[in-house]
Amino acid sequence: MTTAETLLAGPRGHRMVLAYARDAERTLQPEFRGDLFDHAVSLAAYHLESGREGARVLYGPGADEARQNVLTADDVAHRLSQVPLPEVTAVALRSALADAVDAARYWQDPDGEDILVAAEPVRRELRRVAEHIARSPHAQWWTTPDATDQWLVGWSEDGTDSVGSTTAELLRDYGDRTAAEEVRAGRDRPADPSANWSGWWWSTPPTRCSSRRLFDGTPAGLWFVEDSMGWERAIARRVNIPAGARVYEVDGAQAWAELCRQFHVEVTAQKRHDWYRTTGRSGRWVIPDWSRLPERYEGVHLTVAGYLAAAGTAIAVDADTASVIAGWAPDDTYWLTDTVKLDSDDSQTWVCDTVGRRPCWVEEAHH
Repeated sequence: MTTAETLLAGPRGHRMVLAYARDAERTLQPEFRGDLFDHAVSLAAYHLESGREGARVLYGPGADEARQNVLTADDVAHRLSQVPLPEVTAVALRSALADAVDAARYWQDPDGEDILVAAEPVRRELRRVAEHIARSPHAQWWTTPDATDQWLVGWSEDGTDSVGSTTAELLRDYGDRTAAEEVRAGRDRPADPSANWSGWWWSTPPTRCSSRRLFDGTPAGLWFVEDSMGWERAIARRVNIPAGARVYEVDGAQAWAELCRQFHVEVTAQKRHDWYRTTGRSGRWVIPDWSRLPERYEGVHLTVAGYLAAAGTAIAVDADTASVIAGWAPDDTYWLTDTVKLDSDDSQTWVCDTVGRRPCWVEEAHH
């Protein structure tokens, strides 16, 4: 797929293009106006969610009028067609990608913005924005493999590595718990995928995860966090990777499906309710059997392009089973052996400055 096609292939890509367009309009038109695209998105998303549990709420001056102003997907698409697209910057792309990652919710139905960007009129207009982004050199790293300069981001105050077990022990324990949970969920949870039930919706290994440094020296892991807790302080530590380390590249749905075909474990009973809500698919589910992967690979890397195109979708593994990339962030590499070491002497403390229009991570000077 081209970069533009990647952006239009999956829900996270759609949300990134939407975030970029909204930010572009705010940059060029910082003052609020009722006829702006950004306002149209908020109104349309509100009405698409209306009546659902946890739906967004309108309040304050003008709220009553806004509730009566129902905008269609065609209305939103028309306003999007009027948004001028400024030159793409690395900061704007990172900000849009961070917004798309933060909006991922794999335990609930698609929200109003997810529904809106999937509507055909809006998707047609998003293509113009996607093609604009795709022409930028700042998007070229999205398809690149695992980088050698890797950093693990920890959100604890002291940045210590609290993992006391070996990676093999973590994987073995995770495999045992997953198998036990499948038995328990099959016994205790309803088979109806639409039942109001939730569980462990992630499909990540239980091991260390790292990412590359971006254009300004900040680790990608600072910016791209699904289901974030709003952390504003982090410790980043360099990861030493042995020469010749074998890393499996997940550059899209097919690569993930192949990983599941080679090594898989069934998780239907424990995932079906969450993954039905987020994908609309009912059926058998599997994830990679992480405990068996070290036979062939030291790590698994998800490219940015792979994330944008495939995360949050029902990925067909075979005629009967599917899987979901959930809980991953773009450019994540999960390490599956202890040949990969943390550098105890090379760490950075980062603090998030939230004063400006966009948050900014700043390295704290060591005293």
